[in-house]
Amino acid sequence: MSFRSNDTAIDEIVASCNGDLRGAVRALLLINEHLEAELARAYAAAADQGLAERGGSALH
Repeated sequence: MSFRSNDTAIDEIVASCNGDLRGAVRALLLINEHLEAELARAYAAAADQGLAERGGSALH
């Protein structure tokens, strides 16, 4: 991803929060927490199925 598209994404996120930078950061932190929890569930599911033992990169 280029810097230009990052800037555009940032502008869109801030605009979706009505220009509130703290609100935009708060929303991104919440999304990040959700994604981390989802990743942890995926790793747990892989471990339950023995995928983690077969190569360690099944989720990458």
